Amino acid sequence: MTDSTTSTTDRGIPSTNRKVIALAIAGALGGFLFGFDSSVINGAVNAVQQEFGLNATLTGFAVACALLGAAAGAFFGGRFADRYGRIPMMVLGGVVFLVSSIGSGFAFGVVDLIIWRVVGGLGIGLASVVAPAYIAEISPRQMRGRLGSLQQLAITLGIFTALLSDALFAESAGGAGSEFWFGLEAWRWMFLAGAVPAIVYGGIAFILPESPRFLILKDKEADARAVFTRLWPSGDVDREIRDMRRSIEVDARSQKSGSLRGSTFGLKPIVWVGIILSVFQQFVGINVIFYYSTTLWEAVGFEESNSLTISVITSVTNILVTLVAIALVDRIGRRPILLTGSIGMTVSLATMAIAFSQSVTVGGELSLPGAWAPIALVAANLFVISFGASWGPVVWVLLGEMFPNSIRAKALGLAAAAQWIANFLITVSFPPMADASLPITYGLYALFAGLSFWFVLRKVPETNGMSLEEADTLLPPKNSAKKATAAAPAR
Repeated sequence: MTDSTTSTTDRGIPSTNRKVIALAIAGALGGFLFGFDSSVINGAVNAVQQEFGLNATLTGFAVACALLGAAAGAFFGGRFADRYGRIPMMVLGGVVFLVSSIGSGFAFGVVDLIIWRVVGGLGIGLASVVAPAYIAEISPRQMRGRLGSLQQLAITLGIFTALLSDALFAESAGGAGSEFWFGLEAWRWMFLAGAVPAIVYGGIAFILPESPRFLILKDKEADARAVFTRLWPSGDVDREIRDMRRSIEVDARSQKSGSLRGSTFGLKPIVWVGIILSVFQQFVGINVIFYYSTTLWEAVGFEESNSLTISVITSVTNILVTLVAIALVDRIGRRPILLTGSIGMTVSLATMAIAFSQSVTVGGELSLPGAWAPIALVAANLFVISFGASWGPVVWVLLGEMFPNSIRAKALGLAAAAQWIANFLITVSFPPMADASLPITYGLYALFAGLSFWFVLRKVPETNGMSLEEADTLLPPKNSAKKATAAAPAR
């Protein structure tokens, strides 16, 4: 007999557990803050630029600096989570987000705005490693994939909420630079709004149970058993604890013996595949849409309110196509989805480049004449659809699967760091590049999208249906088959 919250399979393993789902949703709030904090700057860019008299380069750095904090937060977050626990890091993440929101909202100059954005980036980095780890560690194995996808969904919801709140504040105040409540400009309230989800996240973290894996790691088996029993009342607790101990031992050995070194520019080929996948994911320019879209649409003739509305619609599109990718990734494989996405991104970005090449200057402002404005708008949303249904979620799936056990943690960390750096480079370079030439900027992104197709076609292995252990067979060293044959005893 089971409790009322759990239905079981014939083998007595929980197939649906509302407690675990609730905890996974609570853990995924870190992803929500990730999406919110990284995108809230979108509606404030122009007002901040005017408020502090920034040039294009400094504007780009003020937007991108949060990504430097994110890289540091991700680097240290995993280590601190293993030392102090997942829950303390969640609470710390909530506090960091709260401080960043308040500091950014009351910034009196670009220097302290940058400082508070970097602090918020630390929270982004913490959330990017702690939230998915916690979800995976409290989820039964048969639910882990679906619950793990909540992190990516939460990020897209955070982006949507940030852009929606930006639009509401700007619309209510009559512009992002106009005064609103208590004499503060609307752009300041855009940042201050982040305090609400930060408080909710930090408060919920206080009542969450600690990860069983962390408790086992710290030799607190009785506490871990209590958590397992409460969350998975019909599960095989002894088996889970045995498997967890075995996994921890394997990870410990891998940390000592695993090496990323190889013959291809100092690294194993599979590590380079992961790094280049991460770089391509950012070099197609997706975060330009989520960080600068309001500025972009204003630059070609749309009113600020319309530009914010377009950004909200784009973020909704991103949510919907992420759901599509989650539904398809285990059915048709990783490579077909990535290849299709690369084609869609190349065509849509090339169309945007052509559209912006037709822009004209009217009264000192850029404008797209005739049908070019709606063409650019449709192309931008097709770009988001192509990315969100392919390279957005699928790259993270591949990075979690393609590396051998002995180097998985190290290789994934290196690939993630490459992704943050690539994101920073694209984000900080967009304003000066856009000032120079929007057609060339989008043409460059289209070139990277086209190159991503050939890279996947030639170098990326298919991991669909493979166990993690089978990843050891992917991209073996050159001539390894010949060496193995030569070393085999003659019959």
